[in-house]
Order: sequence, then structure tokens, then C-alpha cells
Amino acid sequence: MHSRPCWVEIDTLALEANLRLLARLARRGCLPEQALLAIVKADAYGHSLADCAPAAVRAGAGWLGVTSVEEAVAARRALAGAEAEILVLSGPFPGEGAAVVEHGLTCSVWNARQLDELARAAVGRAAKAIPVHLEIDTGMSRQGVSGDGLDAVLAPLKESPALRLDGVMTHLYAAEEADRLATERQIARLEGALVRVRRAGFAPPWLNVGNSAALLDATTRNALVALAGAAGMRLLLRPGLAMYGVAPEFSPARSGEIASLSAGLKPVLSWKTRITSLSHIPAGETVGYNGSFRAERATRLALLAAGYADGLKRQLSGCGHVLVAGHRAAFAGRISMDQAVVDVTEIPEELVAAGDEVVLLGTQGEVSVTAADHARWAGTIPWEIFTSIGARVERRRLQGSSDPALLPSLGG
Repeated sequence: MHSRPCWVEIDTLALEANLRLLARLARRGCLPEQALLAIVKADAYGHSLADCAPAAVRAGAGWLGVTSVEEAVAARRALAGAEAEILVLSGPFPGEGAAVVEHGLTCSVWNARQLDELARAAVGRAAKAIPVHLEIDTGMSRQGVSGDGLDAVLAPLKESPALRLDGVMTHLYAAEEADRLATERQIARLEGALVRVRRAGFAPPWLNVGNSAALLDATTRNALVALAGAAGMRLLLRPGLAMYGVAPEFSPARSGEIASLSAGLKPVLSWKTRITSLSHIPAGETVGYNGSFRAERATRLALLAAGYADGLKRQLSGCGHVLVAGHRAAFAGRISMDQAVVDVTEIPEELVAAGDEVVLLGTQGEVSVTAADHARWAGTIPWEIFTSIGARVERRRLQGSSDPALLPSLGG
């Protein structure tokens, strides 16, 4: 039961529209048709895995990307029998092999321990070889096998009939940077790794690379298409942020196609609360912890049922705003754990009442406040803004959004 007035609204039709736009972009000039792996990790970036995983498959994504086996099992449950490949991006942890086999998952792998975990789990359980995607570290130094260690991973993979190399992947860590030097260096390293994979006798069908920034940027996208074609592979692109309606911030900002595509994306999530009560304070009175806000005039305040325990960043105190009656209302004083106060003095008094809806993220009337706004105020990135929205904040699928019960059976 959710009775506290702090909730997010999820527009799954917007998510489907975004993915179809990205799919059309991925297919430009590509034969055979490229594919999309929809990133739904971290509860679909805080948007609700239960709602977004089925929507992504309805939009044509044949693959879903999650962080862990637990998330993969939840995604399978959300799909309710519909077909899609699910990739566990962080690889299998010890003891998870049996669940990988049971739920028909694909895992990224980059060391012998992971291969051993999956191979042992397959004994007596798997009717066919378990597919894996070999992750290459091309410069991010996070996860993946480096060039020096590649042969040591390919050898046991070659020797194990229980495992099948289904793809090769890497993560482009600077695809939004204008000079593209880091991306070009990563693609060159990936190309070298692919040559070694083929020489070792493997012919994986999927080249799994390319985030939202790489997909939106024609130069990088075309380079990946060319690399996949030269290797005789099919490109698997991995949109994350863009499918939720937010374009990555390119440095410097881009015009032309990227700007046009970014403008065509539709925000999927709106975050709302209500005014709990209204109060008036005289000039000189303070608001919030440590009296960080001091009224310079007689001031009208609205108390909101949202705080940093809900994911409303404390850093927004003193610099951010919300939307009340189609007007911007600035935070007054420090955002606290469960509540926040905003200054509504400039909004006509007859337009503001206790119980009124307040937009924390989204649009009200002619004005909007975005995840990029929150990120700028908090000194962070939109990904963190979305994924910080707490579990106690109710997720509501908008009326009129597509129904998971209508999900067709789609092949991967």
C-alpha cells in the first residue's frame, strides 16, 4: 500500500517510441539489420524493471541488459514467458551458475573463474552449450580481459564443450567526447582482439558494443558498423539513457543530427509529490536545518512530502526548484530526509493550496524541470539522478501506456 504522496509516473509508450527511433537509427545503411540490447539494469535506471523490460521487448529489442543474475531473473519474470535474450553485464558471481542455466541467461565473461563457474553448472543440467560474451578491456580498466590475458581466457573457452562464445564486447567510456581520440583507440584495440579471437578458431555472431552516445553519433556508429562487417559479425548496440528519453551530454554540445535526434526523445519518467501544508513567515525568519535560508521579506512556504531519503538530492538545497501551478518554486533551506520546503511567494496565492500536485521532475504547464537540471544543480549526472529515486517512491504506469499483458512472443 502506498499512501504517502510521493510517486513517479512511467510512460511506457514513450519508452517504446524512443527505442523505435533508436532502432531506425541503428539500421541506417546496415545490412544485415543491427540489433538493440536495451539496458534495464538498476531497476531500469529507477524507472521500474517490471514496466520497462516488457515495453522494451514490445518495441523490438531482442536483448535486455542487466547487472546481475538476480536482476536477470526479475526480468524473466517481468516478461511473463515472452522471448528475449538477457545479458548479465557484470558476469556470474560464485554460486550463480545454476541460475544462469535454469533461466537461459547469457553472461559477460573475462576470466577463467567465471568460465569454470558456468561450465560446472552446465554438467547434467544444460541441454546445449551456455552462450557467453567475452568482454575485452580496451582502456577503461574496469572489467574485461586485456590483450595480455586474452589467450589465457580463450584457451579454456576453446576446451569447454559446455560453453559457446556468442559475442565479443567492450565498453566505450568516452563516446560523447568531440575529439573521439579515446574511442578511436578503443575501437583499434577491439579490432586487434577480434583478429586474435578468429585466429583461435572462434566465429561469434555478435559484436556487442556501443552505448547511447555511440548510437547517436554517426561517426562512431558508422565505425562500429564497419568493424562488425569486416569481422563478419552482427552489431549489437546498447542504448541506456537515451531509451529513457534523455540524451547524453556531448562535449562540446553538438548540433545537426545529434541535436535533432536528442530533441525527438521523449522523457519516460515524471516524479511528483504534493503540498503537505502552507505557512507564512516574516522577514528575518529562518527555514530548515542550521537556518540556512533567511527570509528577506514576508515569505509564503509550501512543505513537500519528498526528501533525500526518496532520492531528492540534498545538494539541490539553495539552487534547485520544483514546479507548482505551472511556476518555478525554489527550495528554501536544506532538503531534509523526508521533506522539503519551497518558496511560493511569487505564485498567486489563489493558485496554491495544500494537496496540490508538485512536479519534481517533468513538465507542468509550459515549464519543465529535467534530470539534466537536477544533475547540474547536484554536480552529478542524469544516471545518478534517476537511480537515486528510492524504492519507497511508488512507481505508477500511466493510464494509456501499453499493457504488459499484451506482450507478444518475440524472438531474440
